[in-house]
Amino acid sequence: MFLAFILFLILLFSSRTALSYYLELLWFGSLGYEDVFRRSLALQWEVFALAFAATFLILYGWFLALRRAYAADLLSGSVIFIGGHPVKLPVERILRLIVLGVSLLIAATTGAGMMAEWPTFAFYLFAPRTGGGVADPIFGRPLNFYLFTLPAWQLVAGWLLTLAVICCGIAFFFVLITGSTRIFAGRRGSSIPLPWRGFSIAFAFFLLMLAMRVYLSRFDALYEEHTVFTGVNYTDAHVTLTGLLVVSLALVFGAAIVLVNAVSAPKVRWLVGSLAPAVICYIAVQLIGWYVGNFIVKPNELVRERPYIAHNIDMTRRAYGLDSVTQKEFPAETTVEAADAANNQATLQNIRLWDWHALQDTLRQIQEIRTYYDFPDIDIDRYEIDGTMRQVMLAPRELNVEKLPESSRNWINEKLIYTHGYGITMNPVNGFTSEGLPTLMLSNMPVQSTVKSINVTRPEIYFGELTNTDVYVKTRQQEFNYPQGETNNLTSYEGKGGIPIGGFLRRLLIAFTEDDLAKLPFSDDVNSGSRLLMRRNVRERVAALAPLLTFDNDAYIVIGDDGRLYWMMDAFTSSDTYPYSSHYPLNGNPVNYLRNSVKAVIDAYDGTTTFYVFDREDPIIAAYRGIFPSLFKDASAMPADLRRHVRYPEMLLKMQAAAYGLYHMTDPEVFYNREDLWTVASEVGMGSPGEQKALVMEPNFVLMKLPGESAVEFVEILPFTPANRNNLIGWIAGRSDGAHYGTSVVYDFPKTKLVDGPLQIEARIDQNAQLSGQLTLWNQQGSHARRGTLLVIPCGRALLYAEPIYLQAERSPMPELRLVVLALQDRLAYGPTFEAAMRSLFGGEVSSLNGGTGAAPAETAGAAATGTKPVEDLNGLISGAARDLADYQQLTSEGKLGEAGQKLEQLKRKLEELNARKK
Repeated sequence: MFLAFILFLILLFSSRTALSYYLELLWFGSLGYEDVFRRSLALQWEVFALAFAATFLILYGWFLALRRAYAADLLSGSVIFIGGHPVKLPVERILRLIVLGVSLLIAATTGAGMMAEWPTFAFYLFAPRTGGGVADPIFGRPLNFYLFTLPAWQLVAGWLLTLAVICCGIAFFFVLITGSTRIFAGRRGSSIPLPWRGFSIAFAFFLLMLAMRVYLSRFDALYEEHTVFTGVNYTDAHVTLTGLLVVSLALVFGAAIVLVNAVSAPKVRWLVGSLAPAVICYIAVQLIGWYVGNFIVKPNELVRERPYIAHNIDMTRRAYGLDSVTQKEFPAETTVEAADAANNQATLQNIRLWDWHALQDTLRQIQEIRTYYDFPDIDIDRYEIDGTMRQVMLAPRELNVEKLPESSRNWINEKLIYTHGYGITMNPVNGFTSEGLPTLMLSNMPVQSTVKSINVTRPEIYFGELTNTDVYVKTRQQEFNYPQGETNNLTSYEGKGGIPIGGFLRRLLIAFTEDDLAKLPFSDDVNSGSRLLMRRNVRERVAALAPLLTFDNDAYIVIGDDGRLYWMMDAFTSSDTYPYSSHYPLNGNPVNYLRNSVKAVIDAYDGTTTFYVFDREDPIIAAYRGIFPSLFKDASAMPADLRRHVRYPEMLLKMQAAAYGLYHMTDPEVFYNREDLWTVASEVGMGSPGEQKALVMEPNFVLMKLPGESAVEFVEILPFTPANRNNLIGWIAGRSDGAHYGTSVVYDFPKTKLVDGPLQIEARIDQNAQLSGQLTLWNQQGSHARRGTLLVIPCGRALLYAEPIYLQAERSPMPELRLVVLALQDRLAYGPTFEAAMRSLFGGEVSSLNGGTGAAPAETAGAAATGTKPVEDLNGLISGAARDLADYQQLTSEGKLGEAGQKLEQLKRKLEELNARKK
């Protein structure tokens, strides 16, 4: 009965596994990657089969050998007398069954463990045969040895060492059981020699495997973290590495002693004595290493460690691509003239005044339309608009089924009707209406465009960042598209994505694997032409297709020339076995090598996913392509309209900035003393209303003209400060356009000049009497001032600081721009609009909290810099004031005092503006 139950569980588990494999095969096939799934599955089971078979054969074969050797002492089928009564002991049969079961269990466990490590063996088999272009300075081994060969060797050595321990345990068990049977046989009075020959052989095997592990452990010294640097140090190079080699040889010598003991008359003292050479050598190595470290190295540490510090600097810079970073000087001048506003209009016109958190909150109020829509993220990109490259912010409108009314949460709605998000918003980074709201280029449902060159022809979002449920499309039930007055616009999926439901048998299998047995087989709406869309979350999608890559957490949306929406994701290859390189955390795991080798593109409508290789020199991606040739395409195959939107990834820049803060010091003495240690600058972040806290700055995308360059570029910048200080010392820029894509440049500030950092600029804002008083006033009137991200933007030969300040009512989560603060090193200016702040900074006007009703368009930056005034629409202000008054009266009559107060504030600003223009 018990065996039948076990068999039933095995069949149930295997059937579910087989069905899940079947569904996976269908899913990979629907994307054109069926061969990828077959190859990965074949590799996994090949590793499992080899590990299982080898483990079982070694363990059970060793048992059979010992059983044959000690057959005379097992008393199988013999009769012995205990207390005068005959007892038959079937020792051999019982042992055989026990060991068979244990061997199978250990073999299965080992196979499963090795199966999980299949990428290590696959990389070893398919790695490029070239050396990788780099050799470590200690052992002289090529890079590929550390990335691919050594991890495989260490896995195999660990497996063999574990088997050796188990074999020793089996042999020792035979020693005990044969000795016991001799005692039970009545031979108590005589000396009973125990059968140590089998144990000696197993122990020799153990010593050999231990010698292998000790030998391979020498390479671990290349990754060891020390107080000052990472890698082999003076003591390791002169004592430890040689000492471990001696210990390894001593273990081999000990194994030879044990083997001699096995073929002669086995004695326990020789087993114990075989360890003595290795133990003595190990103790000697530790003592000598302690003496050298404390009495030779420490008194002269810099001199002794200098060449090893140089190795660590060189290899770490290579591992993170810092060796290719261009280094330039930046004067960081302080005058208005140094900002050279007239020649940096592209930079000034694209200063991002919309903080993405504030924009997200605002869009959720004015563009969500229905409560079940959401804007999970705001993306920053560049598009050509009316012949000019402009920096814009995009937000896809996704459907969140978790926000559906509880009464609507049923199978038909969640699986057949509410299947996708709809549309996207786009606004310039510094475009504001007269009420402080974003100037939208793309908005509403259906999508409306104010830019002729940008149109969305396929606005449905079936694959995104919030699409976490599987749905059925092409059913008889029409899908909800978007609300349209009192009715809804409905649609049916027209794409080729997804798995065809097919006939009844496939439908039943899909229902079983999707846990839909109660609904799918009996649904009249789902037919053979319907399709299952699964893994619709783009992060989950790419991770399932390419699990050996690490993906940037931020997927960003792109509008193609064909009007379709595409997601782009940066993918990385990484390793923690790059020789002599320091480790840094990546998604919670330490790595010491990182490359942005791949860009993934996912069609938001049909889910088509394509991987493009952008770094063909990366040995890891070369090995990956060897394993799965059809998974990747060359970067040259990416369509031109998508190629224009690739960017320097945030994850890579943050990692490089963290490493560069220390490893820009290439002189070992300076590095040792940490004389010029940099850290990423901090800024003031907003917590709960009115609460401020210091946070490490995030990379900021800027459309600008780099110092000394003539073309406008989309770059990602991050400023540095000296360690434990707030003033700036330099900044790093990752370039995204044209031939400069993927390169980075660092601009160093003069060390004799004090350049204000973000926290110091924030302090100057707080210390300004007029600004401080206004912010305090706002925070006391049923609202609070919300400060956006402080941007540090190189402009000409100077640094320009910009911070937007929003007013947000307590009862409304919708922030509205009320102040723009601009600063140079020695000058602080502000105004209610970007134009006013620019006039104050560059035109010499007195800063004021009044004088405008909203930020002017970006094109007015040039006029502000030269002191001229653009044409104003007085009629628009008058009409807006009249609307505000009418809205105020209506809201007051409805008892909506909070919203009425906002309208009154808007009316007040418009009247102040009209009064100012009258003067």
